[in-house]
Amino acid sequence: MDLQQLRYVVEVADTGSFTRAAERCYVTQSALSHQIAALERELGQRLFARTSRSVRLTEAGEAFLRQARIAVIAAETAKEDAAASAGQVIGTLRLGVIPTVAAVDVPTLIARFRRQHPHVRVELRVGNSDALIVGVRQGELDVALLGLRAETAPEGVAVRTLARERLAVALPPDHELAGRRRLQLADLAAEVFADFPSGTSGRAQGDAAFAASGLKRDVAFEADSAELLLGLVAARLAVTMMAPGVISRSGAGVAFVEVADGPVRVEYAAWSAQTARNVAHAFLNEIDAEIEAGMREAGPEQNSGPASQ
Repeated sequence: MDLQQLRYVVEVADTGSFTRAAERCYVTQSALSHQIAALERELGQRLFARTSRSVRLTEAGEAFLRQARIAVIAAETAKEDAAASAGQVIGTLRLGVIPTVAAVDVPTLIARFRRQHPHVRVELRVGNSDALIVGVRQGELDVALLGLRAETAPEGVAVRTLARERLAVALPPDHELAGRRRLQLADLAAEVFADFPSGTSGRAQGDAAFAASGLKRDVAFEADSAELLLGLVAARLAVTMMAPGVISRSGAGVAFVEVADGPVRVEYAAWSAQTARNVAHAFLNEIDAEIEAGMREAGPEQNSGPASQ
């Protein structure tokens, strides 16, 4: 077996598709399939169970993938370390982000990172914090930008706190509560809510806050997209709670009001302390630079506001 075959196995496992894996490896699907089939013959084991609709790892494939991923990462790291000795950052940064990042402007951050390191390719995955943490742990992601309620913290990964912010409620502009300066959760108990899917870390923020206050709420709409949630608010179908920065940047045409006893969300950058690559360290440095620049622009008054309490 060779390193390219191991890389193909990793990509198929990560994408769940021979077609998408071939696209990411810049080869034809037939060439990738041929190489994996040859590897399976060499091993005497099927690595993937294929149907017309799905591709999944077999038990042998699960066992093989763990070591294949380690080998691929080791080879990438060796190549990157050689380049680093000449002062160059190369490779592919696999970045995961939640759809409600507020601590940094993700497109601007990636653009600046690419200007600083033009030989690095950036691959972006959007998902919920729980899935992204697993991705970092398993070596599928190099860095992830997360948002968790203040009472919890990411486990099994190295983290850096980026921001701490109390969620606000997004309301239709003509809602009777939209003109208020500040609200309590009790003021919202009778409202219909839109929120992230049940069981996700994004949903847990609101659920835990209402439960702690002894209140029930009606979550009628669930979606993974912050844009869709705010669209439901703009259409006067529901209200939702999000970081104020996300609401104000959305352009969704909604109002937002502080919620004095609302949930506090902490944003983190997460990475693997054991297998962090040079591209991860370089990106973390850019995050630090972006946050410091934002703090200088905001000035001392805003830096001492609710987000830092």
